[in-house]
Amino acid sequence: MNIRPEEISNVIKEQIKNYQSKIEMKESGTVILVGDGIARVYGIRDCMSSELLEFDDGSFGMAQNLENDTVSVALLSNQNNIREGSSVKRTGRVLSVPVGEAMLGRVVNALGEPIDGKGPIATSDRRPIESEAPGIIERKSVSVPLHTGIKAIDSMIPIGRGQRELIIGDRQTGKTEIAIDTIINQKNSDVICIYVAIGQKNSSVVQMANMLTQAGAMEYTIIVSASASESAPLQYVAPYSGCAMAEYFREKGRDVLIIYDDLSKHAVAYRALSLLIRRPPGREAYPGDVFYLHSRLLERAACVAPEYGGGSITALPLIETQAGDVSAYIPTNVISITDGQIFLETELFHAGIMPAINPGISVSRVGGSAQLKGMKKVSGELKLLYSQYRELQSFAQFGSDLDADTKARLALGERIVAVLKQGRNAPVRPGCQIAIVYAVINGYLNDVAVKAVKDYEAKLYELLESKYNDFLVRVEQGAWEAEDVEELKTALEEMKK
Repeated sequence: MNIRPEEISNVIKEQIKNYQSKIEMKESGTVILVGDGIARVYGIRDCMSSELLEFDDGSFGMAQNLENDTVSVALLSNQNNIREGSSVKRTGRVLSVPVGEAMLGRVVNALGEPIDGKGPIATSDRRPIESEAPGIIERKSVSVPLHTGIKAIDSMIPIGRGQRELIIGDRQTGKTEIAIDTIINQKNSDVICIYVAIGQKNSSVVQMANMLTQAGAMEYTIIVSASASESAPLQYVAPYSGCAMAEYFREKGRDVLIIYDDLSKHAVAYRALSLLIRRPPGREAYPGDVFYLHSRLLERAACVAPEYGGGSITALPLIETQAGDVSAYIPTNVISITDGQIFLETELFHAGIMPAINPGISVSRVGGSAQLKGMKKVSGELKLLYSQYRELQSFAQFGSDLDADTKARLALGERIVAVLKQGRNAPVRPGCQIAIVYAVINGYLNDVAVKAVKDYEAKLYELLESKYNDFLVRVEQGAWEAEDVEELKTALEEMKK
């Protein structure tokens, strides 16, 4: 090609004519101290709280303490090459995580990066991990039940969509099992599930992911894992990341169930982080804002009114107690934020009563408004009868001569306990739950030996699903008329024969 000199000069003149000088200001600083997942940075004076900062090795940190000359930064990577003298620059944005439909069925870390070996996640949507909770005007009262498939919970301590229900108890009492069973029970209910594992072993998370996959529940579930081997800042961030993913679906008008397992470890991670950045310790070495830590997380769970987009986030936070002490600092904090608690008792667990729910301390502040009409009618007496049985049981072991009424109450109590016992991964559909609760309260099981209750229950469910399926469908849609009661009585009489 022959290019003439005047053509080149014309191009250069054109470029000079249209040249615009742009000055880009990038505020940067220098690391003066680093260790234990915390870096102290000098020189970024206009940095915002919780702003994302980038280090020269490509790793990121989150600004925590803003002091006169320095900023304490929580490092968001376990593998980094940050040293004294490393440069740091502001990004001008807060920490965000990927969100969207593509996240379903995946296991991700606290930053939303895949850790399940299934390749990258195809989503371009991102959301900040911190956001404001819906205001009072945007919310509506909780009225739609979230069925757990666990008879003891759905009958006595009902959970509604948009509620925050605490699951509390000592180690090894079956808290996580309740959470997993609830996820499995959402299979055909169009509820998205998010499970946040904080400070757990990687092997436990893998085992749980396999269990959900086998049950066909992983396709509507996201697992967010910040394992015990990861740094305190990542364990601190994990529940907020999970909540941001949940809010994406809620804003689309979907119902979401999010499980935080568990917030005791979350508080410990925040305590470690706070002590490392020299925040003054308060009660039990927790910083003063530890209450705000959980309240700003759990307040984001809500049932939103249809005119504001609808949708809901139901939160099931887990808290581990020491020797059943619910009055300790962190358990008391979370109890005061939630709408009720399910208390699991070690003695009941060791006695083989599973789920080991103590009906006396357990409560749902939403109550019957989050129950099907049939369940509300039949379970009204259940909690009272169960609590009376537990009281009588403690006295009866000391008395030899018991009157007929006491013996009858104890016999009924034994059958209630047998009915409410339930194995792992064995959710019961709502219509069948209503039938068995009605049967035990109205004396249909009085002639059935306690050991034979499980067998009776299995046969009743079989009969209902084969001959009375229309009845089950009707009561699960909220019906409970005189003819429904009569049809159930007919089925129970048939069982007697």
